[in-house]
This record gives sequence, C-alpha cells and structure tokens, in this order.
Amino acid sequence: MYLIAIHLVAAIVLLLWAVRMVRTAVERAYSPQLKRLLAHADRNRVSAAGAGIFMAIALQSSTAVAALAASFAAGGLMEGATGLALMLGAYFGSAIIASVLSFDLTLLTSPLIIAGGLLFLRGYSRQTKQLGRLVLGVAFVLLSLEMVSEATAPWRGSGVFEVAIGYLQGDLWTSFLLAAVITWISYSSVATILVIITFGSAGVIPIEVAVAFVLGANLGGTLIAVGMTRGADVRARRMALGALALRGGAALICLVLFQLLQKHLGTLPGSVGQQASVLHIVFNAAVMLLGLPLTGPLAWATERFVTEAVAEGDYNVARLRAPALQADNQTNPDLALASATRELLRMSETVEVMLQPIMEIYQSADKAASRRVKSLELDVNQANREIKLFLTRLKWDAMNPAQTRRASDLVNFASSLEQAGDIIAKHMLKLAEQKFERRLSFSPQGWQEITDLHACVLENMQLAANVLVSENTFSARELVAEKEEINTMERSSMSLHFARLRAGNATSMQTSDLHLETIHALRRINSLLSGIGYSILSDNGELLRSKLVKVL
Repeated sequence: MYLIAIHLVAAIVLLLWAVRMVRTAVERAYSPQLKRLLAHADRNRVSAAGAGIFMAIALQSSTAVAALAASFAAGGLMEGATGLALMLGAYFGSAIIASVLSFDLTLLTSPLIIAGGLLFLRGYSRQTKQLGRLVLGVAFVLLSLEMVSEATAPWRGSGVFEVAIGYLQGDLWTSFLLAAVITWISYSSVATILVIITFGSAGVIPIEVAVAFVLGANLGGTLIAVGMTRGADVRARRMALGALALRGGAALICLVLFQLLQKHLGTLPGSVGQQASVLHIVFNAAVMLLGLPLTGPLAWATERFVTEAVAEGDYNVARLRAPALQADNQTNPDLALASATRELLRMSETVEVMLQPIMEIYQSADKAASRRVKSLELDVNQANREIKLFLTRLKWDAMNPAQTRRASDLVNFASSLEQAGDIIAKHMLKLAEQKFERRLSFSPQGWQEITDLHACVLENMQLAANVLVSENTFSARELVAEKEEINTMERSSMSLHFARLRAGNATSMQTSDLHLETIHALRRINSLLSGIGYSILSDNGELLRSKLVKVL
C-alpha cells in the first residue's frame, strides 16, 4: 500500500509539473501576443470572455490568466467588469482543456515525447525550443494520467479505501471542502479536475463524490486567485473577489441543489469520469453565460465595499482637502497662477513621499509600501492632467508676458513631476522587485553611494519646491548647482563601481545592472526637478543660451 501511495503521489506531482511546463512554454514564447490580446479585451464583455477562453486553453491554466488580468487591473489598464468577464471566460476555457486532456490519448504519448524532445534539443530558435517544451508538457500530462490510473487499480476492492469512499459519499460537504483545499494547495484546478476524471473513469469514486469533488475544485480554483491577489492592488483584489462570488457561490448553490434533487435524478449515460467531465464544462459554461450580465453590478458592489486598507498612522489627510483649481479663479490670472502653484506644490510633495521609502523597499521588498507608492502615482498623474487643463483654459491673450512665462513654467514643471513619478513607480519599484526575486545584495560601498545619492535628491526636491513658491533667483542658482553636483556623484559612483568590477568584486558583478540603473534613475529625477530652476533663471536673464565655447 505504501508503494502504491508513493506511485500515486509521484503521478500527481508529474501532472502538476507538466501543466506548469506547458504554461511556461506558452508564456515564454507568446507572452507579448497574449498581453496584446489582453490589452484589446476591453471592447465589450463578450470579447473579454472570448479572450479569456483562448488564453486559458493556450496556457492550460485559468490561474495564469487571472495573474495577467490582476496585473492589468492593478495598473489601471482594465476595468473591474471587463476583468470579471475575462476570468469567467478563462474558467470555461480551462474546463474545455481539462476535458480534452482527459480523453484516452495514450497512443499519442510516445510520439509526442519524441517530437517534443527533438524540437527542444535540436531547435535553434527560442520559439522552436518553447514549442518543444509545450509538446513535451502535453505528453507528460498524458503520461501522468496513465500513472494515476495504474496507481489506483490496486485500490479497487480494498476494504479501507471503500470505507473512506463510503464516508465521503455520505458526507458530500466534506468531499466538497476537501477538493477545494487540495485545488488551492496544488495551485492548479486543471490538474485536480484531471485527477477526479481519472478516478471516476477507473471506477474508484461514485458519481456523488465526483460531483462534490468537481464543484469543490471549482471553488478552490477561485480561491487561488483570491490568495494570489491578497497583497496586490485593491483593484486586483476586487476582481478576484468578484470571481469568487460568482463561481464559488454557484458551486455552493449547485451542491445544495444536487443534494436536494439527488434522489430524483436518473442514471446518466457514460462512466463517472465522463459524467464529471460534462458536469465541469456545463457548470463553467452556465457560470459564464449567466454571470456576464452580472459583471457590471458586481464590479460596482466590489468597488463600494472593498476598499484599500489604510494602516494606522498612514491616513492621508491631504486627500480630504478641497482642490485649489476652482473655475472662479480663472478670470483673474494672478489668482489662477497662485492656485496652480498651490496644486503643483502638493504634487511635488506627493512625488517626494513616493521617493522617500524607495531605499527601504530596495532592502525589504515591502509590498504594502510598494502599493502605496503605486497608488500615489495615480494621484500625481491626475494632478498633472488637472493642472494642465486648468492652465490651458486661461485667457492667455489677456495675460502679460510675465504671467504667460509663469504659466508655461508651471505646465512644464507639472510634466516633469509626472515623469519623475513614473520613474519611481514604474522603474525603481521594478528594480527593487528584481533585486528581491534574484536575492541580490549591493556591496557595502555601492549601497552607500546609492543611499547618499538618494538623500541628496530628496534634499533637492525640497529646494525645488521652495524655488517653485518663492521664484527666488538665488535659490534657483543653488538648485542648478546641485544638479551639477548630482551629475558628479553619478559619474563618481560609476567609476568606483567599475573599479570594483575590475577588482573582481562578486557582489558588484551580480548587482551591476541594478546599481547603474538605480543611480541613473535618481539622476534623471533630479534633472527633472531642476527644470524649475532653469526656467526662473532664464526668465530673469541669468542663464546663458549655450554652454558651447565659441569657435573663432
């Protein structure tokens, strides 16, 4: 019995690995195409569901589709209703692929292994190798299902096993929850469903247990998405919870109905495995068709009740303030420019708050801190749009030259702050994530250089805010001089870093790209902030038109 159990566990592990192997091959070979398809899935809910079906079949995993959709939702690139429709389609697509793979395709196993092996070993291009990986993955899925069937054969007629199955048959809720937990732990509803269908085809489990298992696996599949987005942006969590409400709720309702109507159901044709396969497809098709009209109201409900948790001491009082950009102020140019300056000052402070924790995120990979930085980027982008729109609606023809120059300076500085926010949220956070995923550490000297540069840029951000408000030429000169100092620090750090590389410092070699890109990002942020200093010096005639030496 011990060897039989080991055989079964090995078969299931092979199945999980094979499904992941197929998904990895598709992601590596066709990731750009899949992301483009995902980006165009928001035309309507039907097209989103269709994209979800196609992607789940290609990836052999609704979990992978959910992960991509969650990343798009977290970045504000996908609405809640569209994401729900996509996930409903993905669940139906995974049901189709699970049913197809459950067919008796044992004759194809050996040819697929040979073809996949040749493509992977002899292929020269990346696409060919990944195609070979995909074919091998499908072959290993079929092989693992054969192993599952062989491992369960000795159990048929076993007294202990029959007692266990009898208990599960009499307590369908335990069967339901057991399948949900196993699916959640295995991180693959496709693999769980394939095992259930194989058990049913081998006559190991009766139809009652198979029904409870299939419904439980569907609940577990939605729990995977919920767990995966637990630390993600609130928009991704809303999408996962909406899918849980639709698919998980439907699974609970179906189990109750099955228990109530079980005595009135006649004998269905086919084996238990075939019946389980049909149930899985019909259930997910019904959830998709009935759920698509509900995605809009459910997205609204999740937006209303699922909000971003605010940590104690982290309450953003600034968001409660009334905006300074009032339409009444636009009739008075001086008052309008002062209002825009106030909003720019708040925008500058927001970018400063984004930059402050970056070094800590580099060290700890704090997901909560990363989420806060990303959420502030949305505030910065919105402020940039509002300030530009406010200033462009002024009566520029009625303003004097000084007011016109000031308005242009404010527009340019708003764009610079928005770019600085993008560098922090989209580039530096990504570098911090790469550092954490690769488990790298900067050399002590390199880390000191980065933190010193970060501290200087933070000081210059405050100086830039002062220059913005005061328009003082002395402060503007100091800000421009600090820009040259930051450039010098960047060049010095690069020289010292290359010296460590030449000396064979292993830590510096591993983090070379991260080090150089980080100091370059900090220098770019500082350059953007220095723009307000150049504008004020230029307006006051204290800036040369060119630094080039005149050639006689």
